[in-house]
Amino acid sequence: MKPVSSVETILDRLESFYGPQAPSWPTDPYLFLIWWYSGYPASDARCSKGYESLNKEVGTSVAQILAARPAKLSNALKPGGMLPEVRAERLKEVAARVKDEFGGDLRAALVGPIAQVRKILKSFPSIGDPGADRILLFAGITPVAAVPSNCPYVLVRILSGQEGKNYGATYREAKQAIEAEIPGKFDARIRAYLLLKRHGQETCKASSPKCPECPVNKSCAFFAAKSNQR
Repeated sequence: MKPVSSVETILDRLESFYGPQAPSWPTDPYLFLIWWYSGYPASDARCSKGYESLNKEVGTSVAQILAARPAKLSNALKPGGMLPEVRAERLKEVAARVKDEFGGDLRAALVGPIAQVRKILKSFPSIGDPGADRILLFAGITPVAAVPSNCPYVLVRILSGQEGKNYGATYREAKQAIEAEIPGKFDARIRAYLLLKRHGQETCKASSPKCPECPVNKSCAFFAAKSNQR
């Protein structure tokens, strides 16, 4: 098996293949939550469709969501997928919490010890460590080594050959690799997140990876292992 390239080299090759990446979601913590709950099952495409419709039909501010009739809110969320009525209720709950607990400004409340900030973020529905890391990084709160939640295996496959069956362990392994090799700066770690996410979505897919056309297959331990089995 050939030696694996550094994470930085891997990212350079991915960027040469896909081009520079930019987030397709709001980076403000409150608006990210609104975007995230605008689609179900959550995906970039569904969340963006629901969010765009919500922004057009209702608005996304705390006041606008709280003032909207439930029927109008759920109708606006229909382009985002299933259970629009449930998602409408969730948006109402989030807006009410931000108003009552954080004075209408969630971003302003995310200060102080990172453990406390993370606790606040994880108190919102379906926001675990990956979601909290994503918000912390893209909101410019702290340059944490965030890993795309839907494809943490990408970097692990390239470096180690095979991801484990435990999601949490795979996420931690990928996070440690980024922490060890990518400078703790926002632009560097945002770049890593976006490129790994794009690669996982388009090429290094969970069940059917497109290894022959992968731009980093010559440095990928996973591809080398598969080739040796033939």
